[in-house]
Amino acid sequence: MKKVDLFIFRSFIGPMAMTFFIVLVIFILQFLWMYVDDLAGKGLPLNVLAELLFQFSLTFVPLSLPLAILLASLMTFGNLGEYMELTALKASGIPLRRLMMPLFIFVGMISIASFFFADYILPISNQKARTLLWDIKRKRPELNIQAGTFYNGIDGFSIKITHKDPVTNRLDRLFIYDHRPGVDSKNAVIVADSGYMKVTPDETAIILTLYHGNSYTDINEKGTQADKKKYPFRRDSFEEQVLVIELQDFNLERSGENMYKSNQAMQNSKQLSNSIDSLQGRYGRRSVNYYREFSRSKVYANISMQPSKSVRQKRDTTITILPLNPREIYDTISLMDKRTSVNKALSVAREAASTVKEKHDALIVDKKTIKKYETEFYKKFSLAFACIVFFLIGAPLGAIIRKGGLGTPAVISVLFFVVYYVISITGEKFARELFVSAPLGMFASTIVLFPIGLFLTYKATTDSSLMDTETYTKIFKRLVSQVKSRAGRKKNEDTRSDN
Repeated sequence: MKKVDLFIFRSFIGPMAMTFFIVLVIFILQFLWMYVDDLAGKGLPLNVLAELLFQFSLTFVPLSLPLAILLASLMTFGNLGEYMELTALKASGIPLRRLMMPLFIFVGMISIASFFFADYILPISNQKARTLLWDIKRKRPELNIQAGTFYNGIDGFSIKITHKDPVTNRLDRLFIYDHRPGVDSKNAVIVADSGYMKVTPDETAIILTLYHGNSYTDINEKGTQADKKKYPFRRDSFEEQVLVIELQDFNLERSGENMYKSNQAMQNSKQLSNSIDSLQGRYGRRSVNYYREFSRSKVYANISMQPSKSVRQKRDTTITILPLNPREIYDTISLMDKRTSVNKALSVAREAASTVKEKHDALIVDKKTIKKYETEFYKKFSLAFACIVFFLIGAPLGAIIRKGGLGTPAVISVLFFVVYYVISITGEKFARELFVSAPLGMFASTIVLFPIGLFLTYKATTDSSLMDTETYTKIFKRLVSQVKSRAGRKKNEDTRSDN
């Protein structure tokens, strides 16, 4: 049996390594496709680009392992079935469960390693990759300005453009807010119809060439004018204006790796657990404080009907406390007082409703923040357990279809992985939007696919003809013959009734 186990293991490890690197390359290419605009034209050295790809490739490892295991198990047992090796092993008295057992143990070890990788290495890789990507985005700011949004990547400036020509790099309808320290330029605004932005050859400054616009500058006067809300300003019109913005250390400036340390993706399970406890404690304290604050507001103001101190001192006097009847008091006041009371009550009610909505929205934001950390915590376990689930799907399915290579197994693997990915993303979205609990949302794909894996394993071990085309052909022919026989009987009955 040791030779058989070694044979099965060797048949699996090769496709496993090959498919893992193929899937990893696909994810890296997807990353490059998403961030090609941020990387192109930045003049990045090869070592920086290699470091970025290496760090991001590490972040794709936990997601690549389940798909690689599914594809490798399909290929392994599909090849064994296609070349009749699986039939020979079964004929010698070795059941399929026994053939799957060494690989199941190996996949279990991979699953455990995947969890520890996601718990210890993945947060560090995420932190380094995101920090380096942020530093790259800040390099060559003229390439990062997008139409319709304010760009604040240049210190002291806030720039917005309406349209950007990707071919000529012409910028249309520019708004430039100059916030650099200084009396003349502290509150300066430049509006131009069009312009161009480029970096000097030595990369020490940006040259903005603006056409057909105006510049507005507030003038802060001393004395009494300084205390007023309105200040005079100066407007300058221009047909062409060149604005030179000096840049300090325009090379790739590396930021500290603690920039994203509070993000949930940059923490391990212990840190996430501590963060969840802290956030839940803060949520509980805020809920209690909001309840106390609202209960003590004038909406719940209690009108005391207790007797005064001087009255209580007279022990011989019998005091009768009558219940408060707002309707009787309302009927006794004048029409003007009634209107005043109603308006005041409506004002208090609107204020209370606004306060309740504001506090409710604040608590919802806190809940969603907690859910983000909880989903990240359970994601580490769900990705690790997905390796076992995909093996239970791939190995028996390969034994049933008996097709090796990369053709049929690749198609089936992609289909199952798409189903898994869609369910995972949907469950995570529902969990973060407070529709379901975090464990249910993150393990939704496992809950759906794990019974399928058990069903396929049962069918494969019992030599079921689940994927045999002849079986479905016979079923189809049987259904067709039944339909024809029923139609013939009905025709005969109609003929007899007519006679």
